[in-house]
Amino acid sequence: MTMSSAAVAAGAGSDRPADDDGVGRRPAPPATGRARFDWLWAAVLTFAAAVAGSGTPNLWRDELASWNAAVRSTGDLVEMLGNVDAVSGLYYLLLHGWISVFGDSQTMLRMPSALAMAGAAAFVVLTARTLFDRRTAVFAGLLFALLPSVTRYGQEARSYAFVVFAVTAATWLLLRALKRPSPARWAPYAVAVAAAGLFHIVSLLFLLPHALIVLMRWRQDRRGRTLVGYALTVAVALVPVVPLVLLGQRQVGRQISWIKTPHLRSIAEVWDALFGSPLIALAIAAFALLPLAWRRGRRPAVELALVGAAPIAAAWVVSQGSTSYFMDRYLLFTMPAWVVLAAAGLAALRPRPVGVAGLAAVILLGLPDQRQIRTETVKSGREGEEAAAVIAKGYRPGDGFVPVRGADTVYMTDFQVEYSLPEGVVLRDVFAQRTAVASDDLFPVECEQPEQCLGTTRRVWVVTWSGTANPYHKLPDAQARALEKHYKVVQKTKVRSLQVTLVERVR
Repeated sequence: MTMSSAAVAAGAGSDRPADDDGVGRRPAPPATGRARFDWLWAAVLTFAAAVAGSGTPNLWRDELASWNAAVRSTGDLVEMLGNVDAVSGLYYLLLHGWISVFGDSQTMLRMPSALAMAGAAAFVVLTARTLFDRRTAVFAGLLFALLPSVTRYGQEARSYAFVVFAVTAATWLLLRALKRPSPARWAPYAVAVAAAGLFHIVSLLFLLPHALIVLMRWRQDRRGRTLVGYALTVAVALVPVVPLVLLGQRQVGRQISWIKTPHLRSIAEVWDALFGSPLIALAIAAFALLPLAWRRGRRPAVELALVGAAPIAAAWVVSQGSTSYFMDRYLLFTMPAWVVLAAAGLAALRPRPVGVAGLAAVILLGLPDQRQIRTETVKSGREGEEAAAVIAKGYRPGDGFVPVRGADTVYMTDFQVEYSLPEGVVLRDVFAQRTAVASDDLFPVECEQPEQCLGTTRRVWVVTWSGTANPYHKLPDAQARALEKHYKVVQKTKVRSLQVTLVERVR
């Protein structure tokens, strides 16, 4: 693959007269004809790729947490956010409204994320068109839409697709505002910044490269109103986010204390995960370096590299302290910048069929991962679904339920079963002294004296880990003793890693 000086000029747009936007080149001319709708087909393609097969993979525990929160009443949900998961509050509220209209099937739970990724695709194309040319925009739209990581998070009932959407929109809106600064152009940027912070606090790291871009542009044109406008806009945008940051800090120990302090090799691991495939990650890195090597028109590439690299570096440094935030999904919002850079590199290759072949090769590399994403157990096994089927088959009104919790609460076995139970099957959570809703939490408060909580429940379905003859394996000791004392085992069924045991009261 070669890249001539003419190709460089074509890819960077440096063959146009320079001096219009303060970055050494004239901006791409307004899109006309079919080019005006490049953002639309990219959005539709991204949405289609995300929705296809989204009902097949079982919900994993983070998605089950989203479901558990979103099916509560608005009042109960707001009360819960005061104690836990406040940083996901905006997403939960949005999902709550969505479920009230469209239901909570796996496809419907995930569809808002598909729509958000589609919106991100539109801004990827617009950004590529603004900084480079239409060819780059087309390449970026195709590459983004068909990346395994875009599909994976486009069919996940979590907030990460919304963060990608908000940050990608903010980047394009910033570039637009810097061309002709005005309140009318700063206002939508403020909305995008606020939305990004409200959907995930860590995403606010993108303000670092945005500030650097503003300073670079200011050094070029010396327009003081640009600096003032940007600073005021960010200050206004952060007003609704600051209370969330303060509340999130109080909850951080419970929410992400499990994330390990990153090492240097962690950067490579995050890089691979950003694109959903090590091979694709390597290809993106190679093609993204090409625009950075241009002798002319390099400024847009440097700006995009900052948007992609600075948050990753900042997150790594901050995570060396008492709390680590260094997770690939927390940094997913950096991925679109790398996609546009890689698309610019591919679009500049000459002869032109070489760039097309490179793009096709990257997309084809992702096909095995695309198939894997749509398998039943890619996110979570079918244990909960099969356990629920066993319970539903033998269910009688008034039956109780004892899921393994205690130290294993994080696996959300209770959520797995409850989500899959038919509508008419209602189990009493025997050892829940206060329900999760009553305690304004994701999880119930369990009885300190389990024997006193049994009441008169005649039959109880116990769901614990399999691999042992003990039907109460890994239940807290007091719960196991209470069940052994008052119940006898009448049925035991193994379903993959879970064991479903029906016990009846004998005394």
